Amino acid sequence: MNDEPPMITAEKIAELTGHGNPIFTLELSQKPGILFTGGNDKGLVEWNLRDNSFIKVMFPVAASIYAIHGPVGRPLLFTGLRNGDVLVFDFIEQKIIKTLKHHGAPVFDIKSANQKNELLVASEDGHVSVWSLDTLELVYIIKASHDTVRCISISPDEKFVAFGCRDNSIKIYELTDYSLYKILNGHTMPVFTVQFSPDGSYLASGSRDAQVKIWDCPTFEEIKSIPAHLFAVNHISFHSTKPYFATASMDKSIKIWGADDFKLYKVISREKGYDAHKLSVNKINWNNDELISVSDDKRIIIWRLSLD
Repeated sequence: MNDEPPMITAEKIAELTGHGNPIFTLELSQKPGILFTGGNDKGLVEWNLRDNSFIKVMFPVAASIYAIHGPVGRPLLFTGLRNGDVLVFDFIEQKIIKTLKHHGAPVFDIKSANQKNELLVASEDGHVSVWSLDTLELVYIIKASHDTVRCISISPDEKFVAFGCRDNSIKIYELTDYSLYKILNGHTMPVFTVQFSPDGSYLASGSRDAQVKIWDCPTFEEIKSIPAHLFAVNHISFHSTKPYFATASMDKSIKIWGADDFKLYKVISREKGYDAHKLSVNKINWNNDELISVSDDKRIIIWRLSLD
C-alpha cells in the first residue's frame, strides 16, 4: 500500500429481511449469486444476490442453525444445528439425504479439506468429528479441547488446521494425520474466530476479549495484537484477492483492516452515520467487493466497498 491511506467508501446497497429471529450464520453457494442464511428460525433460507430477493426456505430444521458449509466442487450443503445434528442437503436430489449424528451438543463450525475429501465438524462437546465426503461416514474424532471448539480454519496449502476454543486457546493440528502441532495461548477469553490469510503467511484470530491477534506461519508465534473492538470479535473474513480483511463484532460494528499492514481503514456502524446493524454482527462474507453481514437484529445487509 502507498504511504497515503486509501479512502475506502462503504455503501449499503441492499437489506434482506424475512428472518423472524437472530441470524447466526451465512454461506455463499457454490453456484454464483446464491446466499444461504440460518439462525434461530425454523429453516435454512435461500436468497438471490442478483436481484437481492428471497427465493425460498430450503428445508425446515428442528433446532437453531449455527453453521452452514458448501464444499467446493460438490453438490452438497451441510447445516450444523444446536442439537448436534448435521443435515446433508443434496442439490441434485433437492432433499436432505442424510443426518450426520455424532455430537450431542451444538455444532459451531463446519469446514472441508478438499485434498483429503474430508469434512470437519466442531462442537461444544470439545471434539471435532471428521467425515468422509465420499461416503458421509465418520472416520476420525479429534479431542481438541475439554470445552467448546468454536471455529475452524484450514490453511490454503492444507498443511494445518486451526481450532479456536472456549478455553482461550487455539489448537494447531497437522492436517495429514491430525497430530497436535502447537497450542497458541494469548487470548484472555474464548476464541470465536480463526482465519488463515489467503497466502497462508499468517493466522488471524478474534476473541471475546475484543482482540484480533496475528500469528506467523508456520512458527505460529504471535506477531501482533490489535485492540480491534469494544466487545467480542465474532468473525474475521479475508477478501480473496485484495489486501483487506473485515471483522464483525458484538459491538454492532464492522471494521475493514489492511491485510498487509494491519491498519484500520473503515468503520461501518451507526455511530459513523451508517444505517448499520442495531445488534451484534455475527458473521460476514465477501462476495467480490461486496460484504454481506448478518446480525442478531434479524437483518442481512449487503455493503459495497471501494477497495481500489
